[in-house]
Formats: sequence, C-alpha cells, structure tokens
Amino acid sequence: MTQPGGGATTEWARAASGPEHARHGRSGAGWSKVPEVAALFWIVKVLTTGMGETASDYLGRTLGPIPAGAVGLVGIATLLTMQFRADRYRPWIYWSAIVMVSVFGTMAADVFHVVAGVPYTVSTVMFCAALAGVLTAWYVSEKTLSIHSIRTRRRETFYWTTVLTTFALGTAIGDLTAGTLHLGYLSSGILFAVAIAAPALSGRFAWLSPVAAFWSAYILTRPLGASFADWMGVPAGRGGVGWGTGPVTLALLVPIIALVSYLAVSRKDTPAEQRTAAGAVG
Repeated sequence: MTQPGGGATTEWARAASGPEHARHGRSGAGWSKVPEVAALFWIVKVLTTGMGETASDYLGRTLGPIPAGAVGLVGIATLLTMQFRADRYRPWIYWSAIVMVSVFGTMAADVFHVVAGVPYTVSTVMFCAALAGVLTAWYVSEKTLSIHSIRTRRRETFYWTTVLTTFALGTAIGDLTAGTLHLGYLSSGILFAVAIAAPALSGRFAWLSPVAAFWSAYILTRPLGASFADWMGVPAGRGGVGWGTGPVTLALLVPIIALVSYLAVSRKDTPAEQRTAAGAVG
C-alpha cells in the first residue's frame, strides 16, 4: 500500500519489473486506477471543483433544475462507467469523471436546499453523516482508506462513493458559510484557503496520518474552489464580481484541459508501476 503523496511500495515496485506480474501482483489485484498525488493533482482538483459549481448553476438556470439534473445524471453515469471499465489509470477518463462528479455533486446538494427546502445547516450535517458512514464501511470492509490501495472493483466503488459524497458535502459547507453565516463568497474562499493548510501541515509534520490528512484536504478543496468560482460568477448584488457562471465555467475549463493534456502526455501522475511496465514493454 502507498500513502497519499508517496511512491509505490516495495512490493509493487518489484512487481513493475514484469507487466503481467505488475498487473496481477501477488494477491490478484489489478492496476491502480487513480493518479499519484502531487502538486498538479491538487491544482486540477481545485479547478474542477470551481468548474463543477459554476457549470451546475449555469445548467440549472439555462435548462431548469429537472433537465439539468437529467444531463448531470447521464454525464456521471457515462463517465463512471468508462472509469470502471478502464484497465488502469487513464488521465482523460479519470479527470472527466471527476468533473462530472463535481457537477452532479453540486446538483445533489442544491436539490436538498432549493427543491426540498432543507437548510444548509441540516444538509451539511446529513452529508457529514453520510460521508462518515461511507468511510466507516470502507474501512471495516478493506482495513484501509488509502487511495493507492484501490486495485479492486469493491475498493473502487467505495472510492467513487466517497468522492461523490465529499463533493456534495463541500457544496453544502460552502453555501452554509457564504449564505447562512453571511460571510460571502470571497471571505468563504479565504477561510477555506486557510483551513486547508491545516491538513497539509498535519500530513507533512505527522500530526495526522497521511490518509487522514489527504481526505481532510480533499473535502476542503470543494468549498475552496466553489467559493472562489461563485465569487467570480455571481452578480455584484450577491457579493460577486459578476462575470457570469457560463464564462467562468469556460475560463476554468481551459486550464483543466491544458493540465490534463500535459498529465496524459508526460505521465507525471501515472502510478509508478504503470510507468515502469510501459517502459519495459516499449
């Protein structure tokens, strides 16, 4: 097992010496289907959270809540199907799935508030409980929450369920601070930028385990990116810059495409055993 931010374990480094051995390993597990965690991982993650927020808002206002939800559902179902069918980490498939989870997670959180009338305080507690339940079930079943242990279909299912729940929770938290607590979008973004330093430093100085630090930071990236995206997109009357959710969505999409293209070509975030095996085959 690897910890977030780390390299391959000794076992998997040895397995990478032969493509077939690396694919199956000693326990019959397959390739890792998630990227290595480094600086670009967090940059792309924050960009996708912001884009998911504004894209969801734009679709909701343009198409209406129900048609927008249908588009989001089809999108997430399609991309997750592709992700589950992939034989290893594929940058374009993985990050496209993350984008659609971001869009649909935002819609899920908004449905509770806008359609069902559930206050953000209540939905935040609900999503916190849901996330705790998913993580508990994952750990009880697999005895690990490390994303680099995800080499089986069951662990991959736990992983994507966790990711979707973190997006919904992050949306609710961001709207809670910006709206219910009246901090506004910019102040909320600054708050979460400061807050995310805590798990980053905790993981670096071993105040938290690397896995706990990773998931804490992962949750906070959602309200961080969404708060700044909302600030750029919403009208000045709502405390924003007023650029519009459509233009902000496109503006965030450009660097996402550029960075994922770079990752796909450079293989910088491809798991080490896959890079080694590809080199051996080539």
